[in-house]
Amino acid sequence: MSLSQDILAELAEIKPGSPLAEARATRDAATRHAQGSYEILFSQQDDDFALDERFAVAAKVARWHSAEALAAHYAGFGLADPTSERLTPALNFARLLTFSPVEATPAALRALTQAGWSKEGIVTLAQLVAFVSFQSRLITGLRLLNDRPVAKSDAPVAAGIWHTTATTVTRKAAPVAFTQQELGWEPWIAAKPLADFRDDEVAILTKFGHTDSDYFRLLARNLPVLEQRTLTDKGIFYTSGGLPRAERELAATVASKINGCIYCASVHARKASQLSKDDAAVEALLAVRPGQSLSEGQSARWQAEINVAAALSVTPPAATPLHFAALEKEGLDTLAQLDLVQSAAFFAWANRLMLTLGEPWLA
Repeated sequence: MSLSQDILAELAEIKPGSPLAEARATRDAATRHAQGSYEILFSQQDDDFALDERFAVAAKVARWHSAEALAAHYAGFGLADPTSERLTPALNFARLLTFSPVEATPAALRALTQAGWSKEGIVTLAQLVAFVSFQSRLITGLRLLNDRPVAKSDAPVAAGIWHTTATTVTRKAAPVAFTQQELGWEPWIAAKPLADFRDDEVAILTKFGHTDSDYFRLLARNLPVLEQRTLTDKGIFYTSGGLPRAERELAATVASKINGCIYCASVHARKASQLSKDDAAVEALLAVRPGQSLSEGQSARWQAEINVAAALSVTPPAATPLHFAALEKEGLDTLAQLDLVQSAAFFAWANRLMLTLGEPWLA
């Protein structure tokens, strides 16, 4: 078996020359670097996290997302029995990231360390689980855009819980509600010191403006994956045409509300508010309580977009053709709908890293 040349197109059954294929070609950077992330994660040869272990974990995560074809793809490469002493805590960590990343604590990372996982291995494990969470949602959204059937999900589509403890592990003041305020973030395992990077690696971090960020220097313990992830992010959010940037930021905020990620929501709600000039609508979204609908009281267009982003963000994804019919009614073409899907799906990835490798603090 070999890695797919375009796994998303293959599993979403996208035909060359179709409107969706053309939209993905327009978003070439996002398309290439989502594929690049897949190829890097599942081709690296190292002692911190072996390839057969990676495939075994990925198959489990895909199955938890009801992405059965993706799970079968990964299972074809992986361990037949992934219940070793080393992999059992990794699968426990993967389940936590998949279903309830907001409930993660430093104890989950300590369990991995005690089972022999290095800092580099833990970062790669977190990236892999978060990436497959992104990939599974992309496949769901792409199949719906392509008029292909998707698995039914009974997951309730509503705002999730969030942290309400007023201090961090290191006793800094912590946010206990969603906010547009600028926040700090501190890791639960050490970021890699800048002095430990080679000159060419520093150049990559510098290119993206990440040399001073604990978060990015932590993720840079696997720099090739971080580079592809950052390029995927830029390809989704920093492109012209299609869905207005404010509405891509709206989708990121919605995903963060589903997952309970106060830090990510603070960044992207602030951008949505600035770009849309509708601070009241963004504040109303941030104020939604756990278990409540996220779209109530919003404009018809934002309701349709919020409902799609929220339905894609729950686990397993619960988006349906009716969600996308509402987008068409609001005038969103295939490219705009693709932008919405990719923006929401990417924050299945981003939230899971932010919530499980560290926590925000009040700067």
